[in-house]
Amino acid sequence: MGRRRRPGDRRAGGARRRSGRCRGQPAARQGPGAGAGGHARPVEGPAAVRVARAARPRRDPSPARGGARSSLTVVRRTLRWGRRLTILAVGLLALGLVYVAVTFVHVWSTARSDQAGPADAIVVLGAAQYDGEPSPVLRARLDHAAELYDAGHAPLVVVTGGKQEGDRVTQAAAGFTYLRRQGIPEDAILLEVDGTSTYSELAATARILEDRGLSRVLMVSDGYHSARLLAIADEVGLDGAVSPTDTGYGTGALLRETAALSVGRIVGFRRLDALG
Repeated sequence: MGRRRRPGDRRAGGARRRSGRCRGQPAARQGPGAGAGGHARPVEGPAAVRVARAARPRRDPSPARGGARSSLTVVRRTLRWGRRLTILAVGLLALGLVYVAVTFVHVWSTARSDQAGPADAIVVLGAAQYDGEPSPVLRARLDHAAELYDAGHAPLVVVTGGKQEGDRVTQAAAGFTYLRRQGIPEDAILLEVDGTSTYSELAATARILEDRGLSRVLMVSDGYHSARLLAIADEVGLDGAVSPTDTGYGTGALLRETAALSVGRIVGFRRLDALG
């Protein structure tokens, strides 16, 4: 006879069957607040928060805020370039002042220098004349040139200078007549009658002497003029030296020569003469 099952055995078998069906399947996590019937509540915790935060869309930057940042960047760049330009301007100004100061010292020291020595020709720079009669400035230059000639520094004297506005006689012609009265032979005097400025007088003199195969000159003018004479002579191809007169000059003359020499060295004396 078979054994009769008790009611409790039937419940145990059912439990075992349910347990077998769920074997191999992970049991659902139940939180501490699970109900009495075994039903688990939705899991809440850091993981859920992270998912929610990740899923939340990012806000686009405000257009107004982006425009403000762009304007600030432009302002900063402008200020940066402004500082750079200011530093550059100050540096150039400092270099310019040093350059002019050095040039002034050169003009002043050369004005006090007498470089008299052997030369192919003595060149007298033109100055004012009054209807054939040399002005005091021109006469001082001609007298000094006659002294240099008599001392044997050169066998020729070149007198320079054309007509200024209103003149009937060239400066060179007035110089020629004066030197002849001083006893200088006619064949020892050359005339340059086209020049109306220091540059044009020396450029024309260079052409006259070049035709004779000569280039070494001893230039006579006022002392403040000496530094610029040497620079122009070098530009036109003359091997120049200076022997200034004893006529006085003031600081204004030195400053004018400093300005002319400073600019002429940069742009060239021919261009500076063309500018007028």
